[in-house]
Formats: sequence, C-alpha cells, structure tokens
Amino acid sequence: MLPFELAGRRLGAEERAWVDTLMRSLGLADRATHRPGELSGGQQQRVAIARALASRPQILVADEPTGNMDTHSSREVLALLRTASREYHQTIAMVSHDPVAASYADRILVIADGRIVGDHPSLTPQQIADLLISLEVAR
Repeated sequence: MLPFELAGRRLGAEERAWVDTLMRSLGLADRATHRPGELSGGQQQRVAIARALASRPQILVADEPTGNMDTHSSREVLALLRTASREYHQTIAMVSHDPVAASYADRILVIADGRIVGDHPSLTPQQIADLLISLEVAR
C-alpha cells in the first residue's frame, strides 16, 4: 500500500484486486499486517517485489530479484514477473547470474567486462549455462 499512500492515491477496486493478487501470488496474504522485522529475508524481498509491481510501472528494473529466496519462492516470483510482462505489458529489466532465472526472459543480453557480448532470444537454463561457461573458457 505504501506506493499509493506516498503518491496520495486511494486504491480503486481494480488496484486493490491487483495488490491482493500480488500478495497471494507471493505467499504474503497471511503476513499483510506484519512489520518488516517480523518477516524473513525472503519475505522482505517478496514485499519489495509486490511494492514495485503494485502501481504497474511501465518499466521495472530488478537486480537479482530472487537472490535471497528458496527455489520454490524464486520460481513463483519469476512466474509473477513473467505475468506482469506478458499480461500487463510491463517491461522487466532483470540482472541475474542464475541461468534458471534468466531463462524466464524473452531476451537475454550477456554483459562481460562492461560490454554487451551477446544478444539472444529466450534460452533454456542449460543453454544459458553453456553460454556463460564458454565466455569464461574463451578468456
């Protein structure tokens, strides 16, 4: 709710439904009244993702959005980001060293030594891992 309160906006029915969907999708519905100190690190990260998506920004920049999460929570977050992109037409720019996380992307830019060294359509986790390994071997 914080992004809306800071913007001085009241939630309409559609926005409230979206926030409820985010909370359910991220496994936070039963933690909505808890303070940050009462949440685990992974739950705090999921709250940050919900807060970022709540106002449906056109572009969301996510730096290792699943870094502090277990595998199950990570996949739920990645699926939610994919939904935000495909159904709500939000652009998600995500930085990740995780080939599984990167495999959720429609487009993969590989950056090495500050330069773009690869531009690929969606790849499988194995293809991404092989690509990253080949970059290291070539150095």
